[in-house]
Amino acid sequence: MELRHLEYFVAVAEERHFTRAAERMRVAQSGLSASIRALERDLNAELFVRSTRRVELTDAGRALLAEAHRTLASATAARDAVAAVRGLLRGSLTVGSEQCLGVIDLPPLLGSFRRAHPGVEIRLRYAGSGQVTEQIRQGRLNVGFVALPGPPPDGVRLLPLASEKMVLLCHPGHRLAEQDSVDVAALLGEDFVDFSNDWGARRVNDQTFARADAERRVSVEVNDVHTLLDFVHQGLGVALVPAPVTRKPQAKGLHVAALAAEDGPSWQVSVAVAAATPPGPAADELLRMALPGRVAPAGAGS
Repeated sequence: MELRHLEYFVAVAEERHFTRAAERMRVAQSGLSASIRALERDLNAELFVRSTRRVELTDAGRALLAEAHRTLASATAARDAVAAVRGLLRGSLTVGSEQCLGVIDLPPLLGSFRRAHPGVEIRLRYAGSGQVTEQIRQGRLNVGFVALPGPPPDGVRLLPLASEKMVLLCHPGHRLAEQDSVDVAALLGEDFVDFSNDWGARRVNDQTFARADAERRVSVEVNDVHTLLDFVHQGLGVALVPAPVTRKPQAKGLHVAALAAEDGPSWQVSVAVAAATPPGPAADELLRMALPGRVAPAGAGS
């Protein structure tokens, strides 16, 4: 089994199409197809169900995909570690993040990293915290900036970055706009504007109402902080958001109320790395810059 065969397999699995995978890998389609057939012979299993329009993973293919990501990530980390011994920091660094975390400013952080280490190719992907941590677990991301309540998922290590309170945002004409503090009971029956299920703040909110054995109605579901603020401005619902959201210019004019102490959940922002596989020298350097003096490199210890 060759690493090149695994790279071609991952490309086909993600593109669901041989032609697009060949274009992505910059190889002839015939060569890519031959590599997939060789891999299937080596494993004595069909990896794809092929049709005229697209290809789908078989059960064997799905089992291989997670291991292929981890194997390729380990091979990359091994090459980068050798380069680091020679005094070079090179390779690629793939970072995932939930949008608008507030407590970490990624553009200047990654800009500083690029200026210090121009030989490292940086790739950034925005997604919900659930998806980011899953891609960390699969070895598809080196580092993730996430907001997750509770213990880390299996295979993921969380390094705490900051903790913020959840607060209520509502239109200034709302019935709660004159209150500085509210409890969950006061929010029953309200329409909510909230993020999709994959976002950290949504998970905190769902857990808060579950602990209170209360139901709530999410009328507007969004994937963008500014859009959430727009809907609250229009009076289409209230929102429970991390405190940094209230400091955005788009939040000006909205009423902010704290949650009562017994109901007040916290929004924990963390850096996510793989629990068992060292993310590599480049990721270790980014962690030193993001968490100066606070953590050992991600590959050191557990």
